[in-house]
Amino acid sequence: MEDNKTLHQQLLEAGVHFGHLKKKWNPKMLPYIFAEKNGIHIIDLNKTIDGLDEAAAALKSIAKSGKKIMFVATKKQAKEIVAEAAARANMPYVTERWLGGMLTNFATIRKSVKKMLSIEKMLNDGTLDSVTKKERLTLTRSKEKMEKVLGGISQMGRVPAAIFMVDISHEHIALAEAKRLGITTIAMVDTNSDPTKVDFAIPSNDDATKSIAIITQYLTAAILEGLQERAQVKEEDDNNDEETENRGRGMELTEEDGEGGRRGGGRGRGRSAGAGAGAGAGAGRPGGAGRGAGRPGGAGRPGGAGARPGGGR
Repeated sequence: MEDNKTLHQQLLEAGVHFGHLKKKWNPKMLPYIFAEKNGIHIIDLNKTIDGLDEAAAALKSIAKSGKKIMFVATKKQAKEIVAEAAARANMPYVTERWLGGMLTNFATIRKSVKKMLSIEKMLNDGTLDSVTKKERLTLTRSKEKMEKVLGGISQMGRVPAAIFMVDISHEHIALAEAKRLGITTIAMVDTNSDPTKVDFAIPSNDDATKSIAIITQYLTAAILEGLQERAQVKEEDDNNDEETENRGRGMELTEEDGEGGRRGGGRGRGRSAGAGAGAGAGAGRPGGAGRGAGRPGGAGRPGGAGARPGGGR
């Protein structure tokens, strides 16, 4: 509760509660409007905090899963804030003109990015030293022009899982493309916009620099927390895999030692048995010789045989 109170005070000081003039309001923003003062709608900061917490939880979960979140803010007062936040979280961003088809025709956009990276590589490794000054200047200008628009998505290899926008009325093309592709949308929604167009609406002032900064920083902190948890889980998994591998190696060594012992014991028993058999065989031969020597003593058999006929027959 104290954290909410502190956050409530910070949002109040940043002017997050200031909406647009009453005549410019969107009726669908009625649940998020607290009151009207001097013809200006005042946003309910309790609803802002609820929306902020839901959006932060969603972004944290997406970041923890390893997916990318695109930051979009082409308004003058939001460019630097969003670019810095996205760079801190290592996420793609668009702060200049939104190119039509940046998401729906991503394959073509990716070709332009590869071309930009190729020119940059040639400029750095000295490949273009042999060309004329005019050609080099033309390529440099072309690269700078592309980098201004595509620099924030140069490391984005595929369509992001979520997109965060500062003003959905101003970024209506980006919103339409994201909805068409089924990408999760999170946005700061002022009283002149329709909150039902996005998945996670954060009712807030999307024109003041301080308001944009506090909302963006809060969401960026949630993304960084998700990335940190992902890194910890990955490290634990690596340690578990290493332990399992070490155990497997230990069991293999134990089995090899046991097998070697069994082989050694078998060889010893075989040798002993062989020696015993040899000894027995050697001892038996003299006995056989004795039996053979007794045969001549049985030579009396003929006499015995001669006595038979002299019998009663």
